[in-house]
Amino acid sequence: MSSQQEELEDRAIVRIAAHLPDLIVYGDFTPERPSVKYFDGVLMFVDISGFTAMTEKFSTAMYMDRGAEQLVEILNYYISAIVEKVLIFGGDILKFAGDALLALWKVERKQLKNIITVVIKCSLEIHGLFEAKEVEEGLDIRVKIGLAAGHISMLVFGDETRNYFLVIGQAVDDVRLAQGMAQMNDVILSPNCWQLCDRSMIEIERIPDQRAVKVNFLKPPATFNFDEFLTKCMSFMDYYPTSKHKNILRLACMLESDPKLELALQKYVMENILKQIDDKQLGGYLSELRPVTIVFVNLMFKEQDKAEVIGPAIQSACVHITSVLKVFRGQINKVFMFDKGCSFLCVFGFPGEKAPDEVTHALESAVDIFDFCSQVHKIHTVSIGVASGIVFCGIVGHTVRHEYTVIGQKVNIAARMMMYYPGMVTCDSVTYNGSNLPAYFFKELPKKVMKGVGDSGPIYQCLGLNEKVMFGMAYLICNRNEGYPLLGREKEIKYFMCTMKEFLISNCSQILMYEGLSGFGKSQILMEIEYLAQGENHRTIAIALTKVSFHQNFYTIQILMANVLGLDTCKHYKERQSSLQSKVKTLLDDKFHCLLNDIFHVQFPISREISRMSTTRKQKHLEALFMKILEKTVKEERIIFIIDEAQFVDIASWAFMEKLIQTVPIFIIMALSPFIDSPCASASAIMKNRNTTYVTLGAVQPKDIRNKVCIDLNVSSISKELDAYLVEGSCGIPYYCEELLKNLDNHKILLFQQKESEEKTNVTWNNMFRNLTKPTGEFNIFSLSKYDGVEEVCNLASGVRLRNLSPPASLKEISLVQLDSMSLSHQMLVRCAAIIGLTFTTELLFEILPCWNMKMMIKALATLVESNIFYCFRNSKALRLALKHNVTSFEVHYRSLSLKPRDMLARGEQEELREKEGEVIECHIIRFRQPMMQKTAYELWLKDQKIAMHLKCARFLEENAHRCDHCRNRDFIPYHHFTVDIRLNTLDMETIKKMAKSHGFQNKEEIMFSKAEMPKISEFFSEDLSPQGIKEKILGFFDLIITKMKTSQEDIIPLESCQCEEILQMVILPLAHHFVALEENNKALYYFLEIASAYLILGDNYRAYLYLNEGEKLLKTLKKEKSWSQTFESATYYTLKGQVCFNMGHMVLAKKMLRRALKLLNRTFPYNFISLFLQSHVEKNRHFYFLNQQGQEGPPPEKKRLAQLYQQTTCFSLLWQIYSLNYFFHHQYYGNLAALMQVNTALETQNDFQIIKAYLDYSLYHQLRGYQGMWFNYEIMAMEQILNLPLKGEGIEIMAHVADTLGYIKFIMGHLDLAIELGSRAHKMWALLRNPNKHYIVLCRLSKSLFLKSRYKQLIQVLGWLWDLSVAEEHIFSKAFFYFVCLDILLYSGFIYRTFEECLEFIHQNEDNRILKFQNGLLLGLYSSIAVWYARLQEWENFYKFFNRAKTLVPRRTPTLLYYEGIIRYMEGQVLHLQKQIEEQSENAQDSGVELLKNLERLVAQNTTGPVFYPRLHHLMAYVCILMGDGVNCDLFLNTALQLCESQGNTLEKCWLNMSKEWWYSSSELTSDQWLQTVLSLPTWEKIASGKISIHDVQKNKFLMRVNILDNPF
Repeated sequence: MSSQQEELEDRAIVRIAAHLPDLIVYGDFTPERPSVKYFDGVLMFVDISGFTAMTEKFSTAMYMDRGAEQLVEILNYYISAIVEKVLIFGGDILKFAGDALLALWKVERKQLKNIITVVIKCSLEIHGLFEAKEVEEGLDIRVKIGLAAGHISMLVFGDETRNYFLVIGQAVDDVRLAQGMAQMNDVILSPNCWQLCDRSMIEIERIPDQRAVKVNFLKPPATFNFDEFLTKCMSFMDYYPTSKHKNILRLACMLESDPKLELALQKYVMENILKQIDDKQLGGYLSELRPVTIVFVNLMFKEQDKAEVIGPAIQSACVHITSVLKVFRGQINKVFMFDKGCSFLCVFGFPGEKAPDEVTHALESAVDIFDFCSQVHKIHTVSIGVASGIVFCGIVGHTVRHEYTVIGQKVNIAARMMMYYPGMVTCDSVTYNGSNLPAYFFKELPKKVMKGVGDSGPIYQCLGLNEKVMFGMAYLICNRNEGYPLLGREKEIKYFMCTMKEFLISNCSQILMYEGLSGFGKSQILMEIEYLAQGENHRTIAIALTKVSFHQNFYTIQILMANVLGLDTCKHYKERQSSLQSKVKTLLDDKFHCLLNDIFHVQFPISREISRMSTTRKQKHLEALFMKILEKTVKEERIIFIIDEAQFVDIASWAFMEKLIQTVPIFIIMALSPFIDSPCASASAIMKNRNTTYVTLGAVQPKDIRNKVCIDLNVSSISKELDAYLVEGSCGIPYYCEELLKNLDNHKILLFQQKESEEKTNVTWNNMFRNLTKPTGEFNIFSLSKYDGVEEVCNLASGVRLRNLSPPASLKEISLVQLDSMSLSHQMLVRCAAIIGLTFTTELLFEILPCWNMKMMIKALATLVESNIFYCFRNSKALRLALKHNVTSFEVHYRSLSLKPRDMLARGEQEELREKEGEVIECHIIRFRQPMMQKTAYELWLKDQKIAMHLKCARFLEENAHRCDHCRNRDFIPYHHFTVDIRLNTLDMETIKKMAKSHGFQNKEEIMFSKAEMPKISEFFSEDLSPQGIKEKILGFFDLIITKMKTSQEDIIPLESCQCEEILQMVILPLAHHFVALEENNKALYYFLEIASAYLILGDNYRAYLYLNEGEKLLKTLKKEKSWSQTFESATYYTLKGQVCFNMGHMVLAKKMLRRALKLLNRTFPYNFISLFLQSHVEKNRHFYFLNQQGQEGPPPEKKRLAQLYQQTTCFSLLWQIYSLNYFFHHQYYGNLAALMQVNTALETQNDFQIIKAYLDYSLYHQLRGYQGMWFNYEIMAMEQILNLPLKGEGIEIMAHVADTLGYIKFIMGHLDLAIELGSRAHKMWALLRNPNKHYIVLCRLSKSLFLKSRYKQLIQVLGWLWDLSVAEEHIFSKAFFYFVCLDILLYSGFIYRTFEECLEFIHQNEDNRILKFQNGLLLGLYSSIAVWYARLQEWENFYKFFNRAKTLVPRRTPTLLYYEGIIRYMEGQVLHLQKQIEEQSENAQDSGVELLKNLERLVAQNTTGPVFYPRLHHLMAYVCILMGDGVNCDLFLNTALQLCESQGNTLEKCWLNMSKEWWYSSSELTSDQWLQTVLSLPTWEKIASGKISIHDVQKNKFLMRVNILDNPF
């Protein structure tokens, strides 16, 4: 196509003409309406079946990647081919009616014969197209064609803004009848067409009992040249392109700009189409699968054939329909003659036109149109069908001729209801349910079998929308269910209880108003209040209003008074009349009784006085009567009015209530949605009344959503992934949660299974995190999912991608209403933000917004934040904090607001917007308030647009897709980007230098300068130094480093702390998802592995597991190549899986994964003894070689090799720990080899950190194995290595790491004093380096050393630092450890730092936290400590609750400090339980005791159990022995424990041991409540710190284990 032609086609007039037929484009634009024109021609009606079914398939698709663009492509693939054929053969496409089209060949009558032959040829070629075309998407395409010819009338009608046209006449009716007779691939000629055609050219087949015929084929003479024939025939067509324009399909493509013509054509095109033509920014925006409401109006006439007769009636109807639709943002999409009538296809909810209460508006409009059209002259019958649901709205056709149309089952249902239920307004069940109107507005109709519609569901007749006094039918919508508690609304109920109390003790009115958006559960709150309000001497009257109530004068008071007077129970008007007469006879003269006729539907005789009275006076008399009745009633009993949907209270009722609360003491409780317009004066006055409590409802909290889901599904627990999806998606709105659940259920995603015991479950990778979220503790009183003692749980079906799940239609509709209410620029911003994701940065948004400046964006964002579309946050920490809790309900004081001057209020709004702009500038993180809005906006983009936008985002994010500046911009997986080519952007030299430097490649000058400051190795560790001297040297060295860090002028200390978590959330996670959307699977895999590694670094095993699963899906899609990059990615994947399995305590799986990773990394680990000993020999030689070569400078390995070596060291480091856990003797050889291979691999890297880490690991391995000489050498070698490091950057971090690790090793080995010295120095260094992730670990370890040394002052100081750090960083792990130590202080130290209740509350609130739940050592310790506390108090029911929780975590063994802390507490619980068994003389007590003693001995014998734990283990073993009557072994274990305490300096355990020894061998008896008495007298730390209580007295507050060694229980 030439550029000149492209320019022509881009003209506005050409784009408008593409939506219209030549009949209009080249027509006579007479201003007269209606106007009629007559002509002859041939009509073709083509029906393409199959598209409606496909639309349904797409509209119910589960995922967002099945969008409207695929549907457009498929539809237009077929329809454009038909349009092209029609245009080539000279036809004019008059209308597209969904998946059908009507074409016209307008010619003089004498040309009809030849033109019919042309049209038949065209029809046969259309059929030929579909035989050749490949069927896509499982489509069953069926084309049926009908042809007719003869006289045709064109009727043009409309108003000043919109015009419509119709073709009318016998030929129009005939063509529809002909098409109706056609079967698949048939061409049917109408009787008149058969009469007018050239019969010699056509082979036909007669249709039984019909005058119409079926065309089989054309049979031209042998000499017939069809091309010449066509050229001749086309010469009679007015607007067929001539030879001069032979390359174009349609002459209208060449229209020159003509403002007058353009203005005339615009009237035939819908407004939203014109907007799209004017605003190229939103190209393609209008093609959507969209929830709409269809209103099909059919008008039947007595005389249909004459356009001039029915024209005025159609004109009148059209003008009225347009005026009615305009009020509620509906539009006429199509008008056509249909089955002996004129039909208007009206649509509510087109793009840009979505409005709240759409369904109600559609029904209201339908009733109005029905009432009006029924009165129009010449209209015989009016029939209207209304249906709601998802349909395809979009442009269908060819580039040169197309129309905006709607296709879908709901369009068909509306059309069929209109035809099968004539003379009424009908609607489907979706419309009925969505209208929120009372059932008495409708009548269910008998079902009919409707052509082309399967099960349509119930059909209803809409009886009209005038509210009637339906006594006894205006109660609250929902009923209270005893077994279904009101969740998360304690605060709202408290408001009621306080106001109720005030009302009952005072003699004045009270008003309580709850305001909240639809779906927040207002009706549920009122239902609970109605139940709670019931009591003696007060009466509750509850009603619910509807939208139409607002338009009925005095309706609310009418219903309330009917209930006050007891009329709601009367069945007949006579009964009502009798009841009224008895109740008002003392208050009202008989002649005024007729005032009650209209309002209560009674028939008192009308008196002369009343007949002469004005309406206003009648109303005043009535109000006075009602006031007297209420004054009389409240003397006998208090009245409480409860009104739901109070925004629909009419103005007269508001005015009465305003007077009422000033006159009569009454309690009015209302629930209402926010007023759309300003409330009336009386409503405002009530809101501002001093006795009004106005509560704005907030969302319910995540735990309440979780509880709700468990109740709704009737299960005991749900999967964690489902929980996260529902909590995030619902935003705490109950209705949203319900709709999301329904959607999941419809798509068969929810899987209900019997709950399996964790002990019986065989652990695999897939079920490792089959973790179920349970309802909260206070909720467990409700019995869930227990049938015959079997509990059910809800999981997700396998392979489900919740992230990509399309939103439910109901929630999508809510979001579309919000979107369509925005300006086009704001819509564009929201749509662009949706591409980035749920959370995004302002920098990235600015990058992808087309043609925006920063000021525009900030202003738009501020407005959208103000209108609750977005949140804004200063950093990711603030975001995480906000996501933990939803905004709760709060009270609004309208009275105080009303006291402010109006100009100040106006000025305040402007200032508030300016403040919001300032806030947006400061906050660079923005998040959608509702995920459904993001998903809905995302679906509006077409596929090509999405790809372009995702690519933009990926290019921008890629530059920052690495660790933070604090961590020197490295990869989370070391040297990862050197192994895989994943960059979109080309790298310049500066970037390469920066990345190389970030991985530790310094220039020689830096290293030499750094070395000059440090002492030489030979000067530092001389050969004659004693161990004490080496200790002092090492501590002195770290002191020197700390001093230099504090005083150095160089840039040693970072300016800010680690920002890796924010980069992970804001850059790398979105980037991975952008690459998934771009189908760049290798790049997406790279980033998913980075994400998994990052989460492991951050201690989040569950998230690492989730993203490894994402990576696994992508690995499977990649072609099996033997490239190094793909092999490395696979190896990394297995290494990370191994780390997750290791952290979770599944060592068999971990070992399997790590071995597989090593194999891929070309470093196979031996499987049998022969290869083990051979490999050991090789590694020893390598080790000797590396140690000898270490002093010599050699070339470092290349980056790819380094990446490989780093993964190998990780694998070996984990493997030696796994083998050390095993009791089998031969495993020590495997463990030793793995530890040695770690050292050798680290030495090969030539990286200081890897080498030092490997030395310290090797030293720890040998210390735990009890090899005395070896470990010391490697600690010295590690210290020597750090002397080579520069005092900056990574060097100083390595020094901090060495101090930290040495402190940990010394603690494990029981050298508590040295552990404290090293830990204190490590704490100072990490604090200065601003690394909270390392800092909290050293504080945790330091606190345990101080605890065992009973250095309580220092301990409390360290705990204070740990608490501050956990609060500042929102760090759950450090906070949990803090409470773990607090429990230890309560249990073993004899004073209170934090109360037991506070510790227990923390566990209740956080035990489901994913980081804690999958760091089982800490949770094991917390559960066990609580169990021990309850066992000491002999509260065995509580003991079992926590002991059993701990028991599930015991099998997940990890060689970590926390696991051993936890298992020892668990063992103590077992010991105390054994004591109970012995006291109760349980049959299996002896077996339990023997088994327990074996387990304790096994723990002591295990290689990974540090000596620091031996005193407690021996103490417990001694107690078991004395309980079992074994005094000899008891003495042995006690003395061993005391010796160990003495050598380690463990004063805490030593003190307890001495007390136990003294107590066990004394003759004193112990009371059963001894520990309870101790607990009640435990002092707080504040009393100890102030000196009121001596620390020596506190040490006596130990738990004394009850025994009687004189009696052998066995």
